[in-house]
Amino acid sequence: MKLVIINYGAGNIKSIQFAFKRLGVDAVLSNNPEEILAADKIIFPGVGEASSAMQMLKESGLDVLIPQLKQPVLGICLGMQLLCNYTEEGNTKGLGIFNTHVKRFTNEVKVPQMGWNVIKELKSDLFKGLKENEYMYLVHSYYAEHCAETIATTDYGINYASALQHNNFYGVQFHPEKSSLAGEKILKNFLEL
Repeated sequence: MKLVIINYGAGNIKSIQFAFKRLGVDAVLSNNPEEILAADKIIFPGVGEASSAMQMLKESGLDVLIPQLKQPVLGICLGMQLLCNYTEEGNTKGLGIFNTHVKRFTNEVKVPQMGWNVIKELKSDLFKGLKENEYMYLVHSYYAEHCAETIATTDYGINYASALQHNNFYGVQFHPEKSSLAGEKILKNFLEL
């Protein structure tokens, strides 16, 4: 299996690469369109600020390539948020895969949300073998609003979409690569989709 992690300068890609290595898969880091198109599965990571990450995607032409992908794609953290229509962070237009907006948490909660929280209302083969209320590791100041594509939810001052799916595109707000055995199971399920 050829697994590509999109390397566009805005991701904690080493920890994702190590997580797949533990599952026996050597992930290739690449921003090369031919290599991405030839992959069986694709990880779209993201850490940092949305507008600068989107600018990096545009500079490499990946903003046009990513929405055209037909193989399973997993957006992680900011990667998931960039797959949405719009994010308040930097007033940024997203890639428009998920029909929802990304908003900042209010100051009624500690921002960013940092640490372990549960995911529930699980609705996808991505979560096969997981129980409701599994703990996942999250670090984020912005959240995706609910939409028809919500496949998991989390509570943090508000109930929000912590995972999304549209056709071959999957997105998770949490970091499966840092979420112990339950997170590893999600990565394994993604490989088996």
